Amino acid sequence: MTVAVLGAGAFGTALAVALAREGRTVALWARSGAGAIAQARSAPRLPGVTLPPSVQVTGDLATAARAETLLLAVPMQQLAGFLADNAGALAGRVLVACCKGVDLASGRGPMQVLADICPSDRAALLTGPGFAADLARGLPTALTLACADAALGRALQTRLSTPALRLYRTTDTIGAELGGALKNVIAIAAGFVIGAGLGDSARAALMTRGYAEMKRFATARGARAQTLAGLSGFGDLVLTCTSDGSRNFRHGRALGAGQTTDPGATVEGVATARAVAALARDIGIDMPITTMVAAVLDRQLTLTEATDALMTRPLKEE
Repeated sequence: MTVAVLGAGAFGTALAVALAREGRTVALWARSGAGAIAQARSAPRLPGVTLPPSVQVTGDLATAARAETLLLAVPMQQLAGFLADNAGALAGRVLVACCKGVDLASGRGPMQVLADICPSDRAALLTGPGFAADLARGLPTALTLACADAALGRALQTRLSTPALRLYRTTDTIGAELGGALKNVIAIAAGFVIGAGLGDSARAALMTRGYAEMKRFATARGARAQTLAGLSGFGDLVLTCTSDGSRNFRHGRALGAGQTTDPGATVEGVATARAVAALARDIGIDMPITTMVAAVLDRQLTLTEATDALMTRPLKEE
């Protein structure tokens, strides 16, 4: 089962490095700058990491797509357009989405986007608590591989696991994709809390109530609650709400501190907050933290107003 990674951002490059570390050949497709990456043996989005000789960098999508398994390391908000533009080249392959979030235009997660645009292809999702820098350095990492086809999931689990990358398998693709998407929203909120100087106790409370929101929304959409308690939900939530390595946390912290944010960073939780807040409102699911995050991002509320609104909600049982 040959493998290619489509997307030479930080996570895509890290995946290629991790999978090639055992000597297997992995193609890495870069939308731009493939020649420079191949010559320098490093990618701009993952500085300090040298690409192993077995990573073959190409700017030709057709060449990379000859692999049987394609890992789609494309940002969530670009996934639908990428698939629509390249459906012919991707046909007949196993497609593994490696992005997290909810498409702002349609409200779909990555697995729904794959099913709608590439219905004839077999699909899976790779998600969970893994930073690109840790993965590329060979540090121990555990992720979730979600695939509705149990046999395909077992094959991918075996093929994509390495001594430093341990994959856990689930058939609950809804729970896995929503856990990975929703935790980004809570991570932005956790960043608000720390940036504004509200303290670690407030962050712990927010993470706990945010996790309750994640489960409430995901199970209403057909997910299994136990999936949210796993790596793709709780595990990823802990990582992204407590580490400076999280772009979503850093984005929220900068806003909470009244600082400027990095315009070049991909912060999936921003679009996800807006999309999920709208979906929750439409289907009648109570998502107070997500709603407040979306309102602050859209400058409908100040952070102080959002905090007051959350703290003055009616008292209730946990």
